[in-house]
Amino acid sequence: MRSLLRHGGLLVGLLMLAALALAVSGFALFGRQDPLRQDLPGRLAAPSSAHWLGTDEVGRDTLARIMSGAIITGEVVLLVSILAVPVGMLVGLAAGYRGGALDIVLMRVTDLFLALPKLLLALAFAAALGPGIENAAIAIAITSWPPYARIMRAETVLLRNADFVVAAVLQGASTTRLLLRYILPLTLNSVLVRAALDMSGIILTAAGLGFLGLGVQPPAAEWGAMVAGGRSAILDQWWVATFPGLAILTVSVAFSLIGDGLRDLLDKRAR
Repeated sequence: MRSLLRHGGLLVGLLMLAALALAVSGFALFGRQDPLRQDLPGRLAAPSSAHWLGTDEVGRDTLARIMSGAIITGEVVLLVSILAVPVGMLVGLAAGYRGGALDIVLMRVTDLFLALPKLLLALAFAAALGPGIENAAIAIAITSWPPYARIMRAETVLLRNADFVVAAVLQGASTTRLLLRYILPLTLNSVLVRAALDMSGIILTAAGLGFLGLGVQPPAAEWGAMVAGGRSAILDQWWVATFPGLAILTVSVAFSLIGDGLRDLLDKRAR
């Protein structure tokens, strides 16, 4: 706890996410505005006591849609993490421990994915898979695993010839035990830091897909789609696109602060 308090950025990022989580929970329990209910006579209404952040182009409450969009964004981040992190770790472990031809093949495939722009690659996969939250998560996950493979491969190469690993081999430890008991636990810090830093990129990529109409489909509230819906009225009704954009910015900054703080806290070499 003392280490956490010494890292102001990490603490600020955690507090920002906690505040958002409390706001979303409070809205889900006590919110009176339906994020899907349209009110055409009240379209593009300015922020007021009735609608704290105004209404969008069809009269839906902007605050309610931002809170609903936070849940969707969280689902995308969770799905991408579940899909991308284990795949990248498995590829890196196999390449780093076995070496040889397997290492060359797996790392060249990883390099191929890293050489392509992440957003364009996600757009291509999303267009091929079709719109929707699951397909958007799969498209982002396909482009997100290579950094984890690189990290795991580098950490595994450093550890596979360590004295304690050699001693375990001499004692008859199996490959599975070596990887799961001796090598994997020592690589988790680096993977955790990378995952926290990647959250911002995942959120921005998901928002980009939603902005282009390849992510979560209407009438569901998604921050990128909300920004796209308000771009035509940005000069006169600035709140329609500005507040969802600020939500994207706030959560991205929070995860960046958490990632930087975790790197300083967990990386012995950085300390």
